[in-house]
Amino acid sequence: MSPASLPATADFWNERYESEQYAYGTAPNAYFRRQLDLLPPGRLLLLAEGEGRNAVYAARRGWQVTAIDFSDEARAKAQRLAVAQGVHLNYQVADLTDLSWQQTGAYDAIGLIYAHLPTADRQAVHAAAASSLAPGGHLLLEAFSPRQLGLLSGGPKTADSLYEPADLATDFAGLQVLENRELGVVLHEGSFHAGPAQVVRLLAKRA
Repeated sequence: MSPASLPATADFWNERYESEQYAYGTAPNAYFRRQLDLLPPGRLLLLAEGEGRNAVYAARRGWQVTAIDFSDEARAKAQRLAVAQGVHLNYQVADLTDLSWQQTGAYDAIGLIYAHLPTADRQAVHAAAASSLAPGGHLLLEAFSPRQLGLLSGGPKTADSLYEPADLATDFAGLQVLENRELGVVLHEGSFHAGPAQVVRLLAKRA
């Protein structure tokens, strides 16, 4: 999406995305861009994709992109961005937690960029994402850590929806984890992700 920070309701996110301005900008997330550029294009799934900044970038790089979000306004803005940049997206409006998007072994890469969920939902969605990777496929994740609380650069306001590296190690234990760490960054992602932040980054691969 951009983050599914609380309150996690379609009405909240539709209101955030109804402005002409792109809430998190139109440039892709820096970590997502850097890791995606190292992979050969294939089938990509983006969960909680929001206004399409990562999806459109990937499509321009030759990826076949499926994006999921539960905001109609997000989908509309993502499609406008795709048209403006001459690419096609398969963008579906759905709740991540109903797992209707899960397709075993269907994707060469999956991105979860600020797709924040409370613990039980997080575990289920992460398990479904891992199972949806094709052999050799990569999973890319960036999210806020609990040390983000008190900072003004975005994210959920409850620790239960923030991620520790240890949480991710458990969630993706069936994958080969290539990177899993917390670090401080300075975000420049539109008006809602701006300034110093504490994030976790995970890169994992299915054998």
